Amino acid sequence: MTEFEVWDKKFREHDMYSFNGNRSGLLWLKVRAVSRLKQIKEFTDKNKITLTGKKLSDKNIELFNILQKRDDATDMLDRFLKDVNQEWYSAMGVNVEKLKDDLFSLQHYTWGGDRNNSLDKYLISRYVKTISEFSELQKHNCEIAGNAWNYVQNSWYNNWTSFLIESVFKHNPKVVSAVGEIKNVDFFIDNFPIDLKVTFFPNKFLEKKFKAETGKNILGWLKKKGKTFGITADKSMDEPRQIYVLSEKLKECGHTEIINELINLRRNIIEDAIGNPSELMKWLYENQGEMRFGAENRLYLILADIENIDQSWKMKRAFSLIEPAINNYIDKFSQSSLKKITFEYKKKKYNSLADALFITR
Repeated sequence: MTEFEVWDKKFREHDMYSFNGNRSGLLWLKVRAVSRLKQIKEFTDKNKITLTGKKLSDKNIELFNILQKRDDATDMLDRFLKDVNQEWYSAMGVNVEKLKDDLFSLQHYTWGGDRNNSLDKYLISRYVKTISEFSELQKHNCEIAGNAWNYVQNSWYNNWTSFLIESVFKHNPKVVSAVGEIKNVDFFIDNFPIDLKVTFFPNKFLEKKFKAETGKNILGWLKKKGKTFGITADKSMDEPRQIYVLSEKLKECGHTEIINELINLRRNIIEDAIGNPSELMKWLYENQGEMRFGAENRLYLILADIENIDQSWKMKRAFSLIEPAINNYIDKFSQSSLKKITFEYKKKKYNSLADALFITR
């Protein structure tokens, strides 16, 4: 097995841990970042490298083998990737300041579809397969359109906030972008391949820690508190809605001490995770979706509005907090920033390096 094939095999088997600190492995990843036909031609022309292979796959292998023998290979690739990254952002032509303002046009974060945000499955199960008369289906026209619009605008919001957050990283001089869109690698910081995951503080993890602390989940805890004062919520509503109704009724009736207690319990859980993020990071690896499974190095950017956790979605546009936090993190980044995480997925063990950057208010 050739050196190229060794790293290709490790990559396909999700053994990303082996790439860390290995010159040959990191070179393989960076060559992969210029593996598209246009990029590989630009790179070889710029650095006066001649490739004889006809197929793109052959060119990739040949380029890797050539660069393996050059001491300046990493510097060459880094310079090229940084230049191409800047060209890509210029070509996008996005008016960043206007986009930041436009993000505030979203007033409600309501997904169209079911809890898994699958609009097509939701529409099929709720309307297509349950309503046999077309005249009856027509009555739901506005409802269906509303669901589709909610789905589109929330998807738009997530896409462009993610674009802006990732661009903060990729414009930092210490960061080398993986412009070839390597699966599971967004960029390199000090030669560590990193996959950026922007997420809100996970509700399921919060519920798990809340139950361990109080003996009940949040809804059960609120129900017990509300029962003392004869305050209830309609059980036919979904869980988030019941939590919202109970919280609002308790505040309306002047029982703010209960809401403050809930806020403090949540705050303590989040602050514990900030102080010791390894448990949360391990949980995030182990509870990822099967379709998007990966064991790559990860930087989790975790957003949370501690006093109003349901409004954490607004944190994705809080760039006055996000930008300085990211740049400060990169400036202080060192080899010790990433922690080794050993986790199990479908009865198989994996090793990864990860860190968590919390942004809260």
